[in-house]
Amino acid sequence: MKKFLLPVLLLVASWQLTAKEGMWIPMLLEKYNLAEMQEKGFKLSAADIYDVNNASMKDAIVLFGRGCTGELISNEGLLITNHHCGYSNIQAHSSVENDYLTDGFWAMKRSEELPNPGLTVSFLEYMEDVSDRVLKGTEGLEDEAFQNKIQENSERIKSEAAQNGKFKTDVKPLFYGNQYFLYVYKVYRDVRLVGAPPSAIGKFGGDTDNWMWPRHTGDFSVFRIYAGKDNEPADYSPENVPYQPKKFFPVSLKGIQPGDFTMVFGYPGTTMQYWPHQAVELTMDQRDPDRVMLRDKKLEIIGRDMEADRKVRIQYASKYASISNAWKKWQGEINGLERLDAVAKKLEYEAAFKNWATGNGRWESEYKPVFENFDTLYTEYGKYIKASDYYSEVVYRGVELFGRAKTLNSILADIEGKQADKAKALCESMKKGLDGFYKNFNQPTDEKLFVSLLPTLVNDLDADFIPVEVSEIVHKYSAEELISKVYRKSILADRAKLEKLLESGSDKQILKLRKDPVLAIFNALNFLHETAIFPNVKSLSAAIDANLKKYVAGLMEMKKEQAFYPDANLTMRVTYGQVEGYKPRDGVTYDYFTTLKGIMEKDNPEIYDYDVPERLKELYREKDFGRYAAHGSVPVAFVASNHTSGGNSGSPVVNANGELIGVNFDRCWEGTMSDIMYDPEVCRNISLDIRYALFIIDKFAGAGYLLDEMQIVE
Repeated sequence: MKKFLLPVLLLVASWQLTAKEGMWIPMLLEKYNLAEMQEKGFKLSAADIYDVNNASMKDAIVLFGRGCTGELISNEGLLITNHHCGYSNIQAHSSVENDYLTDGFWAMKRSEELPNPGLTVSFLEYMEDVSDRVLKGTEGLEDEAFQNKIQENSERIKSEAAQNGKFKTDVKPLFYGNQYFLYVYKVYRDVRLVGAPPSAIGKFGGDTDNWMWPRHTGDFSVFRIYAGKDNEPADYSPENVPYQPKKFFPVSLKGIQPGDFTMVFGYPGTTMQYWPHQAVELTMDQRDPDRVMLRDKKLEIIGRDMEADRKVRIQYASKYASISNAWKKWQGEINGLERLDAVAKKLEYEAAFKNWATGNGRWESEYKPVFENFDTLYTEYGKYIKASDYYSEVVYRGVELFGRAKTLNSILADIEGKQADKAKALCESMKKGLDGFYKNFNQPTDEKLFVSLLPTLVNDLDADFIPVEVSEIVHKYSAEELISKVYRKSILADRAKLEKLLESGSDKQILKLRKDPVLAIFNALNFLHETAIFPNVKSLSAAIDANLKKYVAGLMEMKKEQAFYPDANLTMRVTYGQVEGYKPRDGVTYDYFTTLKGIMEKDNPEIYDYDVPERLKELYREKDFGRYAAHGSVPVAFVASNHTSGGNSGSPVVNANGELIGVNFDRCWEGTMSDIMYDPEVCRNISLDIRYALFIIDKFAGAGYLLDEMQIVE
């Protein structure tokens, strides 16, 4: 396989590059971005942002949990992120008796801060271009042999950098494997909840306002990182002490004005700027519509039960929010791509690329096969990814009892494979997890999901993607019979029986579960997915990526005078822009900020998501805004032209002096297609104004003691 290693000049599809677009690698800012950033008002150096030898902004930023960003705001480990990033942890501490989702939570002293088992924060120690080392020895190798060598080299690099487990390490490809970077993290495991506003503030507007502007959501929560007495990572212990960071952000009360420089620093998740037209078309016409339809069904069922029962609302609040977030984003993505005529734009650029390749005599031999492969591969990929999307939404992220079946299926496989110790450990693990599962499980809700989603899977997919026995069951029984003769006949629907079986640990009894109706359905579906769907998705994806590697290398050669940025992959990036509103459509202009006044205008006690807390109304009536006032009210949120994505939730938004002015939490509806195609006219990130967070902490919650830890700039 020909090696397409690129020099370390990075980095969007350059045909649409503007000063506002791009997710840039922080260690390369000095070379490729700093001059432009300073022209736009930035007053610091590249070393102030990223430096491995001295404290810099990167040391004040964490990968929060598995997919958000957070930032340090004091020298005592205090961290702020989004309310929706901390949502599952807030929910885990909530009950009908202590409903922290509805009422909020504030620790008034350190001893009241709540531990969160399993929650971690990761500090980036350093990143390094390791392309040469990853690609060493790959010359002449192809396909699986090539990938195996890449994997072998990457594992060696990661192991060496981990220093016997001291650090967590990862090697990730950039530009579809034209370049490779090593990322080294220090992971802290004792992270405690300090405070969260009630959902009527932290989730104000709910799913109606999600992805929308104007926005009035106080989307923040506060945690504290704890460490051992040596300031190193440690498991939770009452003896741990607040972490002392190398760097934390000063908090600005100076406010913002249109045109002000802004920078967002964090961990954007996934972007696809280099996709060919076939991929964009597949997303617009098949993948997004399919997933939206399936989530429509889930949200309708769960939402109805949440409205009818307060306990169910608490149980499913986090699940509902998770399902809804992408559901609404995909709808906006379809609209945005259609408005931009994205497929036609991709075709135009591909035609320009063909002209360039033809002009230098490389089209027929080098790039024509790439484009022919795209046509063939995406046609075949479309069939399998449709099945994969349905299985993901129905089998693996739909019916909750299937999740229990998955674990039991593994236990059975271990017993049958004579792996007794492994099976016993899984039994113990499943038994320990029962409390957590059933705490957030409502069987009537799951039964409705079962009889809605399973027939949809069977009826919508080609017969080749459905096990015959599952198809027969679905066509044989009515919805009521599916519940009475299948779902409720399963041991998984009876906690007492399941717990007794797991405690007995009898292999003979457990093996009888092969006849369990829900387990049998899951096993048949899972087997087909793992043997006929997933392998094809994986191999076709690899073939597509191999083509993209060649195509992107060609793009960068064609536009070698321009800087490119790699697609986001949940690694640290910098994006910069300015505070500015936008015009989403004819006759409509949006301002750059919202205030507490807008919250009062939306107040509706009859609707859960718009029921403004009485204390907030009181503060507004009395105009008790303290030092947080602006525009005759309290600023709540603002928009700017920073190119962000999923994973940037919770990212710091800083001004030209590196001071914290906001916490990023969303994008506007009209710009949700920015993961695929960026439009500088309407793509805006939505951020919480840090003054609103301080106002809520101080005036609303009465936890002003937390501000004493902060370095506040007025």
